Formats: sequence, C-alpha cells, structure tokens
Amino acid sequence: MEQMIACCGLDCEKCDARLATVTNDSALREKTAALWTQLNGVTITPEMISCTGCRIDGVKTPFCDSICPIRGCVREKGLNTCADCTQMDQCPTLGRIAANNPQAPENLKRLRETEPTGAI
Repeated sequence: MEQMIACCGLDCEKCDARLATVTNDSALREKTAALWTQLNGVTITPEMISCTGCRIDGVKTPFCDSICPIRGCVREKGLNTCADCTQMDQCPTLGRIAANNPQAPENLKRLRETEPTGAI
C-alpha cells in the first residue's frame, strides 16, 4: 500500500489514470482525459492517460512523469516522498494539493510514521 502513495500523498490506487491503465478501460481513459483537460486548461488526450503509479516502475502520464513539480522536487532531493522532507509542513506547492485533497497530507503523515525516511 505505501508504494501506491504518490510523492505528494495522493493515493494512486484511487487515481482514474491508474485504474484505466491497469484495467485497460478506454471509456475511463476518455472520461479522465476530458476532465483533466477541463481542470488544467490544456488538451489531454485519452492516449496520455496511462500510468502505473507515481512511485511504481512503469508508464506515467506526461504530467506525472516530467511536469509535476512535487515529483521533480522529491526526485531532485533523493527522497521517497514529501514525508521525508523537513520542509513538508511549510511547502506551498504541497499545500495546493492538500487544499484539493485533504487525505494527501494524512497519507504523508502516516508514511512518516511507518516508513523509514531516506533516499530512494
């Protein structure tokens, strides 16, 4: 379960992009692409909706792979997740995730308590 918590604390097991990927659900890919296009103001195609999870080997959406500022920061610092960062509680970027998904910081706090901190 802990590996399915993204760098930012989101639960990849509940992500529609991952669900569409692991179940090969074309309708869910289309629905997710339309929603993400609307939410982000950029065109996201169903072909872009392929992801196995933020911290799992395998395919990632273009955002998760190379655009996400949180995943980039965690990788740059050599950490597993934001839970390993001493600046987690003051991070404005992480705060935006928490504002839209209050479960994310709870997941990170749980990881902080259960996983040994350190580099990947």
